[in-house]
Amino acid sequence: MDLLQGTLDLLILRTLLFGPTHGHAIAKSIKQASEDLLQIETGSLYPALHRLEARGWIAASWERSDLGKRAKYYALTAHGRKELSAERAKWETFARAMGLVLNPAEQELS
Repeated sequence: MDLLQGTLDLLILRTLLFGPTHGHAIAKSIKQASEDLLQIETGSLYPALHRLEARGWIAASWERSDLGKRAKYYALTAHGRKELSAERAKWETFARAMGLVLNPAEQELS
């Protein structure tokens, strides 16, 4: 599925709420959590990670992965936690509005 602009940032921030991880694991986690409906391509993921790092929402460091390979790990910052909360609230409002427009019959039954 194609993602709305800004949605990938929210997904990444939410994934990092569980702790620091590397890019491949972030993409895999999003895919699994969405029951394979969302597949994040490398060409979208890494520019988003760099953008979030530039904004100070995440921090990056080089570490050894479980396989012993060097990998860049990303962690949520305090500023990123605040932004996650704000972006999540915006998304929930947007999703509610879309539901009201797309399912007007449900509204009429209430």
